[in-house]
Amino acid sequence: MISIDDFKKLSIKIGEIQSAERVPETDKLVRLTVDIGEGEPRQIISGIAKHFPDPTVLIGKKCPFAANLEPKVIKGLESNGMILAVTTTEGGFSLLTPEQEVPSGSTLI
Repeated sequence: MISIDDFKKLSIKIGEIQSAERVPETDKLVRLTVDIGEGEPRQIISGIAKHFPDPTVLIGKKCPFAANLEPKVIKGLESNGMILAVTTTEGGFSLLTPEQEVPSGSTLI
């Protein structure tokens, strides 16, 4: 259990995926370029490749991203955030998306 104060430290913003490609020589990783409303896009490395054999289908999707995580280097690539998605115990997977159009950078409350 974490306190509400700990939860409030997390900045979750809607980002629009501008590009998506497999990370060479990996089975799980996709390199995303994401606009989260900061003027410059961010690079985010995500382990969702098995759910998207053609990662270009992600381009244009708007999803929530954890925006204030410390950068992490994964397979030599710096990742500056984390996409939020849902998995089930049966192996199901789904991206989370807003019900209506919202601008990149919108903050989840």
